[in-house]
Amino acid sequence: MPSRSPLAGGCRAILAGGLALGLAVSAVPATAASIQRGLTLARTHCATCHAIDRVSPSPLTAAPAFRDLHRSYAVENLSEALAEGIMTGHPSMPQFRFDPDQIEDFIAFLKSLERRR
Repeated sequence: MPSRSPLAGGCRAILAGGLALGLAVSAVPATAASIQRGLTLARTHCATCHAIDRVSPSPLTAAPAFRDLHRSYAVENLSEALAEGIMTGHPSMPQFRFDPDQIEDFIAFLKSLERRR
């Protein structure tokens, strides 16, 4: 019988927790205040490299514009990475972590960029 790595169980627990957090975030309707708090987070932590609006180019060409993230990812699925600390991305991206309330606000902001005016 093959032995199971203790890490395998831990990974499953992390993935399950991330999925639960993602479902919780997506189940809560975004409010204007939540979107504004998410925008403030984006301005503070991300705007140096990423475009955080619907029209501007990213200041760092390797950093994707936030308005386009939903084309590559279901942004709700970024909850776990935002909670644990995104360690990949563009080459000069710093590692950071958001608290659960910040994650909810940040994802609400990202989702707001998907809507057309």
